[in-house]
Amino acid sequence: MRKATVAALSTALMQAAALQAGEAEVVSAHAQCQQRVCRFEVTLRHEDTGWDHYANRWQVLSPDGEVLGTRELLHPHVQEQPFTRSLTGVAVPEGINEVLIRARDSVHGEAKPRVKVIIP
Repeated sequence: MRKATVAALSTALMQAAALQAGEAEVVSAHAQCQQRVCRFEVTLRHEDTGWDHYANRWQVLSPDGEVLGTRELLHPHVQEQPFTRSLTGVAVPEGINEVLIRARDSVHGEAKPRVKVIIP
């Protein structure tokens, strides 16, 4: 086989493996709040394959989709699944009694399923 063909095949196989990991999934989420400032703990599951495909963020959204807080995930969690990370200092406006948690991965972008969290 020519080197170019082998390289192209190798790239195609890596891309296919990355796509098989699917979207990031929010497994669970909860909030602890004092005077409308909250700390969120979110557990994600994603078949991280390495730097090419991993869960790289989750966000707290108002019911109308406004981003209230973002937790960036700066590295893959290949050997740690599912995993939990927290975000503190999220101000939730008066009148909002529930928020949505949205996960994201580096290949598929924002995941469609979102988890509702009741604001205590």
